[in-house]
Amino acid sequence: MSLLNVGARALLANQAALQTAGHNIANVSTPGYSRQTVVLQTVQGQFTGGGYIGKGVDVQTIQRNHSELLTRQSTAASAVDAGDTVRMDRLRQLQEVFSGGTSGIGASINDMMNALSDVVSAPTDLTARSVALTRMDETAARMRDASQRLDEIGYTVAEQLKGSMLTVNSLAKNIAGVNEQIARAKGNGQPANDLLDQRDQLIRELNQHIQTSQVAADDGSVSVFVAGSQPLVLGSKAAELSIGDPADFGAGSGQKVLYFQQPGSATKVELNESMLGGGQVAGLLRFQNNDLAEGRNLLGRMVIAISESMNTQNTLGLTLDGKPGQNLFAPISLGNVVRSSFNTTPDTTTMALAVTNPAALQASSYTISFATADTGSITRQSDGKVFSFDNSTPSPPNTTTMAAVFSAQGLSVVPTAPPNAPVAGDQFMINPLQGAAAKLKALQYSPVDLAAANGINASMDTANAGRLQLVALKAVGDPGSFDPPAFASPPAPAGGVTLTFAAGPPMTYNATGMTKSGVSVAQAGDYVPGQAITFPQGWSVTLQGAPASGDKVTLGNPRAPQAGDWYQRDAGNASALMGLRDVPMFDGSTLSDGFASAMAQIGTRTQSAQFAAELSSAIATNLERDRTAVSGVNLDEEAARLIQYQQAYQASAKMIQIAQNIFDTLIQGLGR
Repeated sequence: MSLLNVGARALLANQAALQTAGHNIANVSTPGYSRQTVVLQTVQGQFTGGGYIGKGVDVQTIQRNHSELLTRQSTAASAVDAGDTVRMDRLRQLQEVFSGGTSGIGASINDMMNALSDVVSAPTDLTARSVALTRMDETAARMRDASQRLDEIGYTVAEQLKGSMLTVNSLAKNIAGVNEQIARAKGNGQPANDLLDQRDQLIRELNQHIQTSQVAADDGSVSVFVAGSQPLVLGSKAAELSIGDPADFGAGSGQKVLYFQQPGSATKVELNESMLGGGQVAGLLRFQNNDLAEGRNLLGRMVIAISESMNTQNTLGLTLDGKPGQNLFAPISLGNVVRSSFNTTPDTTTMALAVTNPAALQASSYTISFATADTGSITRQSDGKVFSFDNSTPSPPNTTTMAAVFSAQGLSVVPTAPPNAPVAGDQFMINPLQGAAAKLKALQYSPVDLAAANGINASMDTANAGRLQLVALKAVGDPGSFDPPAFASPPAPAGGVTLTFAAGPPMTYNATGMTKSGVSVAQAGDYVPGQAITFPQGWSVTLQGAPASGDKVTLGNPRAPQAGDWYQRDAGNASALMGLRDVPMFDGSTLSDGFASAMAQIGTRTQSAQFAAELSSAIATNLERDRTAVSGVNLDEEAARLIQYQQAYQASAKMIQIAQNIFDTLIQGLGR
């Protein structure tokens, strides 16, 4: 009987080994499956006078080939890889909006500015004027199109985040359900290998969306935590995650945050974005709140700078019919001012925004925090730089008032007056550039309405004996500073200013006369050939050559009868418009190079994200390879084991057959 028992045990053990090998082969392509191995143990032998006689073999357990360390490392690395990859993909879409080429925004800006050169060469050419205005309209259209594409990218990101939330919550519930099954199965005394594989695979899939950490419990279940310490899965219970607006500044901030909600609780906890780690949700939130916001700010700053500078310059000139120039583009109202929901002041407490210097604008949003009613800090969101302000002493001489701080940023930010002024603890978020590109629209379509002529004229006195020559003339202030008539002599009537020169040395000038409404002008100084003489009333004149004493130059209204049709043939203001392309506008870059600067900033972000994605992908691939080296199924190895177990099974069956023959022989012998 002992020999029969040994054979039976061996037969059953090898049958289990064959079945386990077959199970491995069947699941060779199953995601997350870990190779299983039969662990055999010797049955305690029976003592006899001749020693211990073996009693065969038993199956101790079915072992799951699994490394907890490698699995966790691989899962974490794949989460980082997923976050870096999805951010890189979105940045590539953003980079396409800021692409170069003839169809890009940069080309349209350069075409617009270059078209003004034909107006400068032929100010009466209606075709040249029409082309210039058409180029402006094309630039506005491309800006609006770029803004729409950014909105589309933002919409797809929002939808992808919603989809990820549905997946995350579903996976969390599934993990909780498997936890419950594993806890029940542990009472049998043997590990539920397939359930453990299923749970690990669910956790891997969950980490594709949001990085987690896991802590094993004594009952076999695993608790899953997000953002460091929030229990997404605790035993057989699962919490929920959702995407929403920040609690402080809400939808007006343009940002999104991740919320955590315990099962059975109505309270949502806002999770810190910096604590999320990897996963697609973290990558998409970084793109939404940082990369896309910067893209919108860069585009908005470009639009504001172009419209403000060109509108201002065009209103300083005269149209072809002698009228003051109007805005070339529709005035753009700056973005919103968002009150914190925790402010104690009334809803009427807010800020008024305006542009003071387009060249100083920063591609950023700002957060204002009031420590007291007069002091606080301003945080520039683009780089995190903090500016302290103190309004207790008026400016000047105080250069740290809120007005002074924002003035250096090219903005005017004026809080509401008492009794609705901000108080201690109030916070405001300012998004001055958000959505500006969608509002850019050309206003002038008639070639006559392009203000190509200067709003000021200069007349060289016919009695001049020196070598004075007019090099440049520009109105930089009120274009209506002079009332006609002008240029009458002598004496100069109200509305004309005469510069009288002395040969020197040193060479000097003395300016006297009257502006509009009889305002007197009295200014004197040294004359340097080629150096502009600037008047605070809003004019700038540049002369070349040495004067003779008594030489005169008269500034006046170009629409005066004495000037004739000069304003139709003049292109001084068109030249000033064209000159804006070389004015530093964007962090030192000129208007013509501003788009190249923006393109470089987005390109740098994209390249950095690509490097990060490639690195994290390589790390994740290596760790997954190490994990599968332990847990993966090798078909060649399983085939060899099948042969081994088959032969052992056949030998076990032969042993039983022999034992049966011996037993039959014994019975037959006893029967005689």
